[in-house]
Amino acid sequence: MDATATITKKGRAVKKHIWREVKKFKHIYIILAPTLLFYIVFRYAPMFGNVIAFQRFSITKGILGSKFVGLQNFKDFLTNYKFWELLRNTLNINFLGLVFAFPAPIILALLLNEVKRLRFKKTVQTITYVPHFISTVVVSSMILTFVASDGMINAIRQMFGGEKISFMTNSQYFYPIYIISDIWQHIGWGSIIYIAALSSVDQELYQAATIDGAGRWKQLLHVTLPGISQTIIILLIMRIGQMLSVGFEKIMLLYNPAIYETADVISTYVYRRGLLEGDYSFSAAVGMFNSIINFILLIAANFFSKKISDSGIW
Repeated sequence: MDATATITKKGRAVKKHIWREVKKFKHIYIILAPTLLFYIVFRYAPMFGNVIAFQRFSITKGILGSKFVGLQNFKDFLTNYKFWELLRNTLNINFLGLVFAFPAPIILALLLNEVKRLRFKKTVQTITYVPHFISTVVVSSMILTFVASDGMINAIRQMFGGEKISFMTNSQYFYPIYIISDIWQHIGWGSIIYIAALSSVDQELYQAATIDGAGRWKQLLHVTLPGISQTIIILLIMRIGQMLSVGFEKIMLLYNPAIYETADVISTYVYRRGLLEGDYSFSAAVGMFNSIINFILLIAANFFSKKISDSGIW
């Protein structure tokens, strides 16, 4: 009885302490409230809708009235004739992005770090930042204009004696077009984090390296890169955790049935099945499948990162 009373007393003391802390920092909690409300309403509450992934959902019957089918929607997706094609395209685009697009902001940040003329540095930063603020619709329209049969790229090819190429009806050109345009659009914005990380590297390390006879290349390898390695690792882990997620807006605006072979990814297929064909249960199951695989990849990437470099997100 005494032990129970002691526990109850301690619980009340903890509650009073928490309440005092809330009252003490009430202005901070008031500022934080809209953000918490946003995530509760638009992130956590919609999770209840994932139940339709296990149903044969009908709009007229609603979630409570729809028939429960267990894992049937997941089985339908995994045995679908397009599954391996969709998975291959999604992984290919993400892998190419990981190899070419991910290092691009790092390289730009390292190059800008070597620039001593402040005006030139700011000019380059501004020029590379601007594409990030252009809407996906406009960017996609620009790409389609450039690669059209009478577009700029084909005009340049003809100037040098080449023949016109129908880029958007030939599936082999989709990956280069997507990756190059993605680098152009996000290289400047992505470099901001690395430039900030570079500014925190201790300048005395460069001085010590210079005294030891290290040139710019040696300083880059032994001072600069180790100084921003933790930032690179964290962003790399987050990128690996999105290996099955590709922003479908840009692909949807660029692709057409002629290049589905390489351009059709999981997200665009879900869009067609879910919104255009009204198969909401199937699309919800695929979305959940994506989230689970991405979560597993994130955990695995963080685990191996901790083992290899002792750095990770948590």
